[in-house]
Amino acid sequence: MGHEFEISDRVEVDATPEQVWDAIATGPGITSWFMGRNEVEGGVGGTVKTAFGGYEPASAITAWDPLERLVYGTEPEPDGRFVAYEFLIEGRSGGSTVLRTVTSGFLPGDDWEDEFEAMSAGGELFLRTLVEYLNGFAGRQAAPVTVFGPMIEDWDSAWLKLGRELGLAGRPEMGDRVRLSTSGVSTVDGEVYFANAQTVGIRTPDALLRFVRGFVGPMVAMHHLFGDVDSAEQDGIWADWLGRVFR
Repeated sequence: MGHEFEISDRVEVDATPEQVWDAIATGPGITSWFMGRNEVEGGVGGTVKTAFGGYEPASAITAWDPLERLVYGTEPEPDGRFVAYEFLIEGRSGGSTVLRTVTSGFLPGDDWEDEFEAMSAGGELFLRTLVEYLNGFAGRQAAPVTVFGPMIEDWDSAWLKLGRELGLAGRPEMGDRVRLSTSGVSTVDGEVYFANAQTVGIRTPDALLRFVRGFVGPMVAMHHLFGDVDSAEQDGIWADWLGRVFR
């Protein structure tokens, strides 16, 4: 049957409208908080392209009002599937900004509920990551790390394993202070800035680390690393880490 949806959010960030626009309307900006690697050809009629594993959607820009409004979305597929994003920027005195977001679209098929649940959980993580980026890393460019780990059969157990690896007694929850070590990387301290049933986000001094329940079953590392980073080397480090923790 399918399902038409619209999800609206409003956040206030400690960043200027210029910094918000840079984060949502440039390739390096989007790459620093969303997923995969992104390219933007600005202006109405331009495109936002995302490369995430084998998923490479291209979204047409339908509204481009710098520092105020951005709208883009995919073209409807034969079965009606599409997704669109709208961002509305409102500057406030003192340098803060209110950002309103609307995600809308259509999911086809009788099994749309599982996909909608995964999309909603991921969308919550992406928005909170954008907030963390603007509040703590605005203007910096991140190297993305996207690694698909082992297939997970028992997700309750998997989140407990992640918690133990972070020095916790249970699954990670918002506000938890954690400590993380990977082979070849020094131990770092961080804080869980977001957690829901399908995702965990951790902020460290130089990274936004995210662990996501993949829609088809694997644990996925979707990180943003700031500073002088060798992406290929980091991909290998995190592939080894995921294999060790969730084997």
